Amino acid sequence: MLIKNKKKSQLKESDLTSESFYKKRRNLIKGIGFAALSLPLAKAASCKVFDLFGNDKKVDVFGNNVELEEASGAFKRSPLQFTKNTNFQSLTPLTPESKVIAYNNFYEFGVGKGDPAEFSQQFKVDPWSLTIDGLVDKPITLNYEDLLKTFDIEERLYRMRCVEAWSMNIPWLGFTLASLLKKAGIKSNAKFVRFETVYDPEQMRGQQSRFIGGSIDFPYVEALTIAEAMNPLVLLSVGLYGKTLAPQNGAPIRLVVPWKYGFKSIKSIVKITLTDKAPVNTWQALGPDEYGFFANVNPRVDHPRWSQASERFIGNGNVFQQKRRPTAMFNGYGEEVAHLYKNIDLTRYF
Repeated sequence: MLIKNKKKSQLKESDLTSESFYKKRRNLIKGIGFAALSLPLAKAASCKVFDLFGNDKKVDVFGNNVELEEASGAFKRSPLQFTKNTNFQSLTPLTPESKVIAYNNFYEFGVGKGDPAEFSQQFKVDPWSLTIDGLVDKPITLNYEDLLKTFDIEERLYRMRCVEAWSMNIPWLGFTLASLLKKAGIKSNAKFVRFETVYDPEQMRGQQSRFIGGSIDFPYVEALTIAEAMNPLVLLSVGLYGKTLAPQNGAPIRLVVPWKYGFKSIKSIVKITLTDKAPVNTWQALGPDEYGFFANVNPRVDHPRWSQASERFIGNGNVFQQKRRPTAMFNGYGEEVAHLYKNIDLTRYF
């Protein structure tokens, strides 16, 4: 596909971090890090699967055809009207929709990669309420219909990099966070944007049990600086692959920040608060030596338990048979976001 005026973020695999740098780093995920990656993958291959997108079969992360179970009570996704934003394309293959749907981290439904798809199908997204408050001129509350109709929805192809060293390429549908914040009006003393996931233990089994929910203190919290939040890359997503989000992907609305590790892209948001103080994010509170406030994709700053120099792309076929590829700084979006960190030591403030 020919793309005019190609940005550096529109990468081929050969455009990523140099092979020479990659070879100097650890080539294998070590110790617990490997176990943390391999075991969830195994579970994802054998978990229950629901027909959320009209196909008769799906392909798991190992490349096997998996017969879909009959699930009359499965969550129903709806087609969305949208425009394609050709400024946000990718030259790498898209991750198949079946894998985007089936392979998730969403501890509110369980810590296994297949748990969100298996245990979220009765999740109710309508009625819904998203509140924007704090240091704003006009606090806003949006209901479910507002989320889909207040702003023009566009499709953007973004790469997603998990802190666990796997990645996807996803066609998100949504609108910019900046457009919403501008509508609310940002007060001059606002420095940070805090996001909060819904707290609903009756629907979210992980919120009922610290064992099932990974010892997280819910509700889940994330945050960006104002400068980050206003960057035009930051998307509030209401869908993917042409349809509304499935609950395991963060229905009805989630954040997408493509240059940061995936845990920053908080799911099922009910509250956005502008503040003058830096919030402590959920994973930052759990492990400050492992998960920093910024959480920018950085191949030169390893997780304490595994290397971040390379990643395993989840595309067609068996994920374990695909060659690991080098990780790109800022996930390849440096041209658009590096200026945000010009005077920040990202090895210290990771």
